[in-house]
Amino acid sequence: MQASGTWQAPGLPRRGISRRAFLSGAIAGAGLMLPGMPALAGGKGFFARHGLPIGLQLYTVGDAARTDIAGTLRKVAAAGYRTVELAGFHGHDARTLKSAADAAGIRFTSIHVQAQARGTEPGFDEDPAKLAADLHLLGIGEVVLPMFSLPAHLPKPAQGQHFSDYLAQAALLITVADWRGTADFLNTKAVLLRKEGLRVSYHNHNVEFAPAAGGGGLRGIDVLLAHTDPALVSFEMDVGWVAAAGVDPVPLLTARPHRFRMMHVKDLRADTRPNFALRMDSTEVGAGMLDWKQLLPLAYATGVRRFFVEQEPPFAKDRFQSIAQSCAYLRALA
Repeated sequence: MQASGTWQAPGLPRRGISRRAFLSGAIAGAGLMLPGMPALAGGKGFFARHGLPIGLQLYTVGDAARTDIAGTLRKVAAAGYRTVELAGFHGHDARTLKSAADAAGIRFTSIHVQAQARGTEPGFDEDPAKLAADLHLLGIGEVVLPMFSLPAHLPKPAQGQHFSDYLAQAALLITVADWRGTADFLNTKAVLLRKEGLRVSYHNHNVEFAPAAGGGGLRGIDVLLAHTDPALVSFEMDVGWVAAAGVDPVPLLTARPHRFRMMHVKDLRADTRPNFALRMDSTEVGAGMLDWKQLLPLAYATGVRRFFVEQEPPFAKDRFQSIAQSCAYLRALA
């Protein structure tokens, strides 16, 4: 965490206490148990030991998913992935996606869906039965809101202003009431979609960790966790964005066990500076500063069951080389 203006890389050992001791204390303090602490004691790899597939958030491969979904999913499978989280429909209809996935031996498990439908892309605002029909065809049971909607009271971006620069200013103006509005939206949609056999989750960026305007230090993530119904709404932790905000994911996981059911396994370079404006320097998993050998077993202990590799552009190498590198690292991780 960031303290006294100093950047402390999340998930890394702190002076005076080993990371193993810290994690053991955190798990015990949260009323959690890792029998025998197997992930810290070696043996089979983390994913093999728990019988978990290594998933991929398809956003990572960029426009390739839109221009050639069949070829893209074959490459994803060749890189070692068997489960995929979609970022919308990537410009295709559900039947085309299903056919490409079946041919590649890929299983879709969740999807990011925007608040409003756009063209052929699905949205939370469309008829729940129609949305569910498409998602059930794909085998998907988890629908994720990938980001809050910008409140109407915020000023519009200046002409030519970069969105991240605009968001850096806008983040300071988002109020507790705005975050309550997002929580209410999630609760409402979750009731409707549960009737259709779908579960709703929320995915964080780093904006959620900015102090809410007029909130006395209360952050957006605090409001969302407090005001969404745990029986209806879960969370997908994007560890990279948590770290980019200068926040340690460990206490966030242990303070709210079983609220985070999915995770974006995203690494970032040590030169990423803490911010609340959608800025990070992403890299392949294992090539950055996050301590996955410790974070993954803790995530599992607190209830995370689906893990998706994700990497933000720009890429230093071919995207498919990057996802293969990340998958290989995770497979070998004790």
